[in-house]
Amino acid sequence: MQTYLRGRDLIGDLDFSKEEVETVLEVAFDLKRKRATNEPTPYLRDKVLAMLFFFSSTRTRGSFEAGMAHLGGHAAFIESKTTQIAHGDTPKEIGEIFGRYFDGIAIRHVDWGVGNKYLNEVAKYSRVPVLNMQCDVYHPFQCLADLMTIIEKKGRDLRRKKMVVSWAYAASYQKPMSVPQSLVLQMPRFGMDIVLAHPPEFRLMPEIMEQAQEQARKFGVGFEVMDDMEKAFQGADIIYAKSWGAMVHTPDAEKGAEIIKKYSHWITDEKKMALAKPDAIYMHPLPADRNIEVTDGVMDGLQSVVYDEAENRMHVQEAVMALTMS
Repeated sequence: MQTYLRGRDLIGDLDFSKEEVETVLEVAFDLKRKRATNEPTPYLRDKVLAMLFFFSSTRTRGSFEAGMAHLGGHAAFIESKTTQIAHGDTPKEIGEIFGRYFDGIAIRHVDWGVGNKYLNEVAKYSRVPVLNMQCDVYHPFQCLADLMTIIEKKGRDLRRKKMVVSWAYAASYQKPMSVPQSLVLQMPRFGMDIVLAHPPEFRLMPEIMEQAQEQARKFGVGFEVMDDMEKAFQGADIIYAKSWGAMVHTPDAEKGAEIIKKYSHWITDEKKMALAKPDAIYMHPLPADRNIEVTDGVMDGLQSVVYDEAENRMHVQEAVMALTMS
């Protein structure tokens, strides 16, 4: 167990070693048990977390606010448009000043080509931990919650489990690609064979793919990429199907929207789920475009674990905050 994470940032999924991730999960499971038995967990009494949002949120804001309260501290919600960031506050100034006001800085900034650079710039000047609530490249807390959920459903020995990370159609907007990128980086470290499925235009960032393949080689697991959703689902233990944008192919939002329209048949429905193993689980970070991205029958079906997955966001976030901000 890696016991000294105090003061550490969590911006990218590989910022923590496999052993450090295992420590986070141990603490998260302990916090979840204590929550169930109503045991107090005031590990961050009188600590304050700044939550800076450049992008709307439901689960992220709610789970971080609740988590800080459970730990005995306070979370301050700060919306970028209602601050002087819109009028000139730089990342350096945010890092320097919020690093003196607060005990941790959590940021959600998913603008393509901007978000991750912003987080790293703030972290460069902050004297307190910077936590990534989602950027254009990574979504580490969602991935930790996903891993915790998979362990709950499939056990701790995940070697040779087939996890499908698939693109799915959604008409609402070009969603960030941070979730699939975090998944292909993190999950090979825990023994799962990864199948990444997407139409040709929806490839992930080349540097992320290189790192993911390196992790797969290091941990001796499979890593396959295909453009056939049905073929990918065959014999899967874990189905994680969600939409993301074509930003690597084209950063133009209108062109990206036109490309998305070509693939409306990439929906997770009962017929496709039947191709996976009978005990396969369906995962999604939410919100999903119901009956466009995934059918109600799958989302609300017996194989869906989306609500347990959403709950576990709170537990893994509490664990990281307790470990880094204490």
